[in-house]
Amino acid sequence: ANFIKERKPKLLIPPESAGSSSSVTVIKGGVLLLECIAEGLPTPHLSWVKVTGNMPKDEPETENFGKTLKIDQVTAADEGTYQCTASNPMGRARHEFHVHVEEPPQWLKKPQGGVYSVGTNLVLLCEAIGNPEPSIQWKLNGMPIDGTTFRGRISTREISLTNLQLQDSAVFQCEATNKHGTILASANVNVLNIAPLILTPDAENYATVVGYSAFLHCDIFASPAADVRWTKDDSIEPLSTFRYELNKNGTLEIRDTKKEDSGSYVCWAANSVGKRAITANLDIRDATKLVVTPKNPRVLKSHSILLKCQAEYDSHLKHSFKLSWRKDGDELPVNSTEGGRVVLARDTLLIASVLLEDQGVYTCVASTALDTAAAEAQLIVLDVPDPPEDLQLSENQNRSVRLSWKAGASHNSPVNESIIEFEENRWEPGRWQELSRVPGNDTTALLSLAPYVNYQFRVVSVNAVGRSQPSKPSLRYATPPAAPDKNPENIRVEASEPNEMVMKWEPLKPVERNGPGLEYKVSWRQRGVETDWNEELVKKHSLSVRNVPTFVPYEIKVQAVNSLGSGPEPNVTIGYSGEDVPDAAPSGVSVEVVNSTLVEVFWFGIPRDRVRGHLRGYKVSWWKTKSMLDGKRHHPEKHFLTFVGDRNHGMIPGLEPFSEFRLTVSAFNSRGDGPESSPVVFETPEGVPDQPRFLRILNFDKDSVTLSWGLPKKANGHLTGYILQYQIINETHEVGPVSDVSVANRSALSWRLAGLSPSTKYKFYAKACTAKGCGKAATEEGLTLAQGSKGSGRISDAVKPTPKFQPSEALEPGTEYTIRLVTKNWVDNNSIFEDVIETRGRAYAGIYDGISTQGWFIGLMCAIALLTLLLLTICFVRRNKGGKYSVKEKEDLHPDPEAQSIKDEIFGEYSDSDEKPLKGSLQSLNGDIKATGSADSLVDYGEGEHGMFNEDGSFIGAYSGSKEKGSVESTGSSTATFPLHA
Repeated sequence: ANFIKERKPKLLIPPESAGSSSSVTVIKGGVLLLECIAEGLPTPHLSWVKVTGNMPKDEPETENFGKTLKIDQVTAADEGTYQCTASNPMGRARHEFHVHVEEPPQWLKKPQGGVYSVGTNLVLLCEAIGNPEPSIQWKLNGMPIDGTTFRGRISTREISLTNLQLQDSAVFQCEATNKHGTILASANVNVLNIAPLILTPDAENYATVVGYSAFLHCDIFASPAADVRWTKDDSIEPLSTFRYELNKNGTLEIRDTKKEDSGSYVCWAANSVGKRAITANLDIRDATKLVVTPKNPRVLKSHSILLKCQAEYDSHLKHSFKLSWRKDGDELPVNSTEGGRVVLARDTLLIASVLLEDQGVYTCVASTALDTAAAEAQLIVLDVPDPPEDLQLSENQNRSVRLSWKAGASHNSPVNESIIEFEENRWEPGRWQELSRVPGNDTTALLSLAPYVNYQFRVVSVNAVGRSQPSKPSLRYATPPAAPDKNPENIRVEASEPNEMVMKWEPLKPVERNGPGLEYKVSWRQRGVETDWNEELVKKHSLSVRNVPTFVPYEIKVQAVNSLGSGPEPNVTIGYSGEDVPDAAPSGVSVEVVNSTLVEVFWFGIPRDRVRGHLRGYKVSWWKTKSMLDGKRHHPEKHFLTFVGDRNHGMIPGLEPFSEFRLTVSAFNSRGDGPESSPVVFETPEGVPDQPRFLRILNFDKDSVTLSWGLPKKANGHLTGYILQYQIINETHEVGPVSDVSVANRSALSWRLAGLSPSTKYKFYAKACTAKGCGKAATEEGLTLAQGSKGSGRISDAVKPTPKFQPSEALEPGTEYTIRLVTKNWVDNNSIFEDVIETRGRAYAGIYDGISTQGWFIGLMCAIALLTLLLLTICFVRRNKGGKYSVKEKEDLHPDPEAQSIKDEIFGEYSDSDEKPLKGSLQSLNGDIKATGSADSLVDYGEGEHGMFNEDGSFIGAYSGSKEKGSVESTGSSTATFPLHA
């Protein structure tokens, strides 16, 4: 068979005769080419690797199928050993290239010439690098020099001369050479002998701020070198304190400047050739100061914070003053950012709806032409914690398990509590309930569990800000079932019928069931009777038992039972069977009259066995039968008060004076009222009258007025007369002493008061009186006429309304008259003035004598007549309609002075007869009594129509009672006079 014999690789370039390695030199910045060619069967694979020196960051570039390694722009880092490897299955061959990178000379430091003063020293430096390292040759004016031919000191890198003289001026050269090239650098040295030359301008102005350093420049050129000194404000003494420092270049430094450093400074420079001086002016300004408030605010997330930068700066620097804000070192843009959430307004920084990322250091930076100041505030953002994570269950037991978790970020408010919640999927799936609380920042808890519950848990972290979101739920953990651990609570008896007993209790919560098949074992027996327990097993949480004696105590037990057993032995609860209304009435009822509106009632309570339930209290009912004033009987309208508890007396307020009443007492329990006692008749004595319905001034004169008043709405007894009073009122509404006038005629309804002062304002009072005393006064104010004025001496008789009314007597021209239209009601042959319309006018003569014939005047009179007719119609309708005083008017009445000492602690609850009574609570005494009593107590009307009682027993507000037939009631119409202006 024909075959090709395999051969291991053999290097052709470099040839094997060259050995296993060779050296290559390349110039820095040039191109490196390394070539490696091999033969063999199969064809060898060529690879390159750098084995010494700095390893290249990237794979070297190869060409010609890997035969040539190429590196452009060679650097010193490319120096090293490169290995070429040719390999095939028969073997391998290697060759190493030792690459050396060389470079021509380059300057590190060139000698620098200059102008020098006589007597100074000269040092020139010269440093160069290259590969190979270059040699250094110093030259003077183009000629090589060495230590034998040069008076100064020469080394490889330095040449120096001391005490320069004029003849030392020359061109010094430094030459660096290696095999790749030569470089040359020159330095011109000029030695001069000149007087001081101050390069700084004269009268230069300098400024700085308090506390900073000030630098006053005085740049001097002199040969030989000049002595420099500074003086201040025309002083010849040099500055010498520790705060002043003179630098080598002549600059004066003033450290920690103060206001008093302001002034004019002089720089003096002198040498052997001459001297010079310049002036420098220094101003010291106030330093800029900043305060950021609040200093270190702590802000709740989503709230807002306003940082204010308060700055103080020198007024001379106001044009250069600038403010800026930075956060954590980065400058904030002047315009509002993030859609207006962060707003900069020169000296304020507003951050609305603060986010967690807003936390950081905020710096206010102020700059002027002379100084810069900064003040910062550390903003701390507070938020609820992040939710806990990684919930783990361990130490699994039948009734406990350990829960562990990792706390979330606290957001600058430490976690002070962790709330562990659970959810179970058997009874209330999806409803999370609190199970336990762990104080502090603990992250583990041993949980007590209930049987027969399939739990899963979650944790909520709490800090001073609030609660975190709940964690993700844990894995589920189911506990095995067990017998109940507890029995129902709140065992009670309720009944709506007398011979019934309904036993109720609070059912066990789902997690208290402990297992399937929960039921309740109910046991009961009559207390004090030797008998076996009655038992019944029920699933609901109530049991009704019928045909039991009325209101008898029973012993009751309720025990929880499930499929795994019974709960603990239950406690015995005492309950009563259903109640019935009391079957007896109180006895010994008596009434003691306290005053004209208040009585106290006494009674003997019913026996306990006749209550037939829990005694709630007693109800006192009363109604008015007739008025003692006119003897007319009244349609009965019942009222009642309830007195809670086992009491035997109570106060009845708000009665009408001078009236006859009947009164009964009954007991009540939760089922209702028992029978009423026999009625007791009592009478209230006379009281003081109500105030007169109105008080009006019918006529004014310079020294007298005529008063008219109305009857009181309620006389509360036989009227004996009236008391009129009056007093002066000055411009400041202060009142003078009261004068009294007694009107003994009880039927009088008007009176003329004489002896008054002209042009004087008076306040008038009118009170109605009985034998018991006088009531509240009606009041009116008025002004008497001035001296010399003419007033009407009488009031015209009443006339029927007509379209026109012409006075019978002639009027006196130039005189002012008052005209009144008075409407009247007539009661019991007594006129009661209800409304007064008043106007004033002046009588005129001359061209107005025939005014009544003018058309416009006739039209005006017709309009007035129509208005008068309308008012009379309104009065007529209101009079026939009747009315009542408002609650407010009754509240204004004086309370009965006899009731002032009675305390409300013995009052019961009041109700009138506008509501339906409790079942069986009221019965008719005879056919004349209408049973309309109410079971509503006074408390029910505390804010309504019926009012309440004062501590003294007086009744506040209005309640609906009986009305006397034919009694006179005011229509409640307006009684004040008002002017009509023509």
